[in-house]
Amino acid sequence: MKIEAEWMRGGTSKCWVFETAHLEQTQTSPDVLLPRLFGSPDHRQIDGVGGATSTTSKAMILNRPFGGEVDVEFTFAQVGIEEAAVDWGSNCGNCSAVVGLYAIEKGWVAPDGDVTRIVTRNTNTGQIIIQRVATPSGALPIMPQAHMPGVPFPGHQVGLGFQDPAGKTTGRLLPTGSASDTITAGGTRWTVSMVDAGAPVVILRAEELGLGPERHESWFGGVELQLEILDRIRREAAVRMGLAATAGEAARAVPKVAIVAPPARSDRDSDVNVMMLSMGKPHPALAITGSIALTLAARTPGTVLNDFMGGNIHPTLRLRTPAGVIETWSEERDGSQFVGVDRTARTIASTTIHLPEDVDSTVGASFAGATN
Repeated sequence: MKIEAEWMRGGTSKCWVFETAHLEQTQTSPDVLLPRLFGSPDHRQIDGVGGATSTTSKAMILNRPFGGEVDVEFTFAQVGIEEAAVDWGSNCGNCSAVVGLYAIEKGWVAPDGDVTRIVTRNTNTGQIIIQRVATPSGALPIMPQAHMPGVPFPGHQVGLGFQDPAGKTTGRLLPTGSASDTITAGGTRWTVSMVDAGAPVVILRAEELGLGPERHESWFGGVELQLEILDRIRREAAVRMGLAATAGEAARAVPKVAIVAPPARSDRDSDVNVMMLSMGKPHPALAITGSIALTLAARTPGTVLNDFMGGNIHPTLRLRTPAGVIETWSEERDGSQFVGVDRTARTIASTTIHLPEDVDSTVGASFAGATN
């Protein structure tokens, strides 16, 4: 069995992009199919197409709906590396940037003017994301020139506008009803904010982890030493947010963890220092869905992020990440709130993946059951 796929970079992530119809032809459950295609369980993913890191072991599954206002529906899959499992619990904002580009390259959406608007819907969360792809003179540029922090080479510019992102997973921006809460883990009380926008995120103060704002570049090592306690906090937050019945049942990817602090005194280019965790490890840049949550947290009185910002609300939020400063924006338009960020995307390869013969084919497996 062979499966057509595109290998694409979206923001600071890489993902394999499949069409729903192509995966359904395998008659195999995606929870079985994707780990085998990616080469999991194996920390190297040596016998598959996975990249052996949380930012490169990802899949996007696209469908072209008929009728309605949505141009493309897509489902995100975080494929386990050391376990043969798939986490369907959230979306990936970075990989979302490939959807509009794919639709134009495949002829699903015709370029229209200097910027082409594509309406997309993420099925993991029901989130509508308005994508604006740069198409100067009505075409994708042959040599894209857009740059972004964390990526050394240019790509196609893609703007992502998340429409009314609050509460898409839990039903509320503040799932516990409080802007800040206390979680006890490892015999210590931690002050956190649990926010659901773009993705569920638990936000911690860097100072409580012994991390100072003046040396953001040194956080990586300090965070790695505390991964076990951070995961215990994250799992307890999953229960508090209604994402899991017990801490042991919490998914690996949901909620995400964000560690925040004020900028260094000499830093005039950012509003906040941040480091996020992805699949239990420090993220090399920033989860874009997490940046949406941070943007609304900064605008919500009483959150740990709003507190140290002194309640100063600006149209944009400048987030200093390990890869550089990422800027998000928030605005009201036509009765909806939009929170957005600019990314770049590029197609790396168009290929055919060979499905190993040892994959158990579950005839009649409902692919839709894993994507809605």
